[in-house]
Amino acid sequence: MEIISLLSDPAAWAALLTLIVLEVVLGIDNLVFIAILSNKLPPHQQQIARRVGLGLALGLRIALLLLIGWIVTLQTPLFDLGITGPTGAHGEPGFETAFSGRDLILIAGGLFLLWKATKEIHHNIDPEGVSGELLDHDKGIGQIAFSSAIAQIIALDLVFSVDSILTAVGMTDEVPIMIAAVVITVILMMIAADPLAKFIEHNPTLVMLALAFLVMIGAVLIADGFGVHIPKGYIYAAMAFSAGVETLNIVSRNRRARKRAQQG
Repeated sequence: MEIISLLSDPAAWAALLTLIVLEVVLGIDNLVFIAILSNKLPPHQQQIARRVGLGLALGLRIALLLLIGWIVTLQTPLFDLGITGPTGAHGEPGFETAFSGRDLILIAGGLFLLWKATKEIHHNIDPEGVSGELLDHDKGIGQIAFSSAIAQIIALDLVFSVDSILTAVGMTDEVPIMIAAVVITVILMMIAADPLAKFIEHNPTLVMLALAFLVMIGAVLIADGFGVHIPKGYIYAAMAFSAGVETLNIVSRNRRARKRAQQG
């Protein structure tokens, strides 16, 4: 009966649409990470990894929604270091020294993203191994790489899921609306995952740009964990501008390549 009343409530539909847009925006980071990670696997495992990764993201989000009471308690401070940090322009504390479960998860996730993105940037700059030989995915490391990829996707899914659910809690009190928004968002991400991964794979310069974004997002997660809240609009505006510039570079390179092919 409650679901029927929600379906006939315009406010519920408005909340659902708002949540879907919000979840899609928050899910971009997760989707980029999954796309980059899956592209490092053998071709026959890439789509499976993306499906498994997004399926786990959906499962985690729904499980956390069903534990919504516990999730909300993650915002309760667990301990306080009692350190007085530098003050802001108006005398407010520069960062918080009281840490909640959410803060610790964000800091851990941010550190993981920084480590992973920096490591991948290093491999892109110097793709040769210690022995000077390029890694070959066809020589038995595929299974290890797949399990490692899934483990890393689960770790980041947890971080982004907690942040996503806490954001959703602030938008509506109706769990069915939150679950519907999460399911629709993950379906949209599954549709976009393969084209995004292929686009990144066919445009190698985008990999470095995406990894740089992950470094920035990792730093923002750590800052958020310390109570320094950076408006997400700034981050996504920078990402959109950089992506726009890179798109112009891709169009320019493709046109030059076609021109050389016609002349040859």
